[in-house]
Amino acid sequence: MSTTADPLAALGALPGVPEAVDSVRKAVDRVYGHRVMRRRSNEITAEAALRGARGSAALSGADWALEEVRRRTDFSVDEESRTVGAALRLTAEAGQLLSIWRQSPLRVLARLHLVAAGGAGVSDELVGRPRLAGEPVDEPLVELPLPGADEVAGRLEGLSELIIAGGSAPALVTAAVVHGELMALRPFGSHNGLVARTAERIVLIGSGLDPKSVCPAEVGHGELGRAAYVAALDGYASGTPEGMAAWITHCGRAVELGARESTAVCEALQRGAA
Repeated sequence: MSTTADPLAALGALPGVPEAVDSVRKAVDRVYGHRVMRRRSNEITAEAALRGARGSAALSGADWALEEVRRRTDFSVDEESRTVGAALRLTAEAGQLLSIWRQSPLRVLARLHLVAAGGAGVSDELVGRPRLAGEPVDEPLVELPLPGADEVAGRLEGLSELIIAGGSAPALVTAAVVHGELMALRPFGSHNGLVARTAERIVLIGSGLDPKSVCPAEVGHGELGRAAYVAALDGYASGTPEGMAAWITHCGRAVELGARESTAVCEALQRGAA
């Protein structure tokens, strides 16, 4: 990722990206304009959180049915259940970190990893900090080349500086870059996918695009599927304008699908069927 002046704004002008940004805004506006949102937005937010966690866990290898996630109370039995539990904890934690994100994004990322890895059998000395040279990474579903620890530290610092500086880039672009950069770097020894998708959620909420967190991109990423997700990440990692644009538009489609999911929930509540 380039660290020139306001590179995120430049990414927002790539071919196809302005159209994706406009399409996302329209999809989000449709949800927020639904009559059910005026009376029962807290229920929509809670349901979006559950569905978002399910989608994120699915991309990390724990593809459970929604009702199984809803009914389960013990998430410590095996690796899949721990993954689902981590996704649920992260979704709950995201809203508590919004005020910290713009001042100290690296602190938030460390906290997210601590929340994800807690109780997951990860050694305490590996939790809540970027990996050091020679330390392994457990992220089997992503096979991008793994940057060294020094590169990770430098790029994390650059990403932090961009977030703190702000800029004119659309929320979708910033969220996609945060997500893509964390997946390319895999800065932690585990749970990078869950952390990256939660960071994307934080940007979308904190930017004001989705302040009530009712358009879970994680739902869309899960619906689009692992193969499409990995292919789009390859485009991000390539650093080419075409690859970056493809990743941003992929993330935009994920947000749209998340918005569609919550619109369906609104419709169900309106019919008295949920």
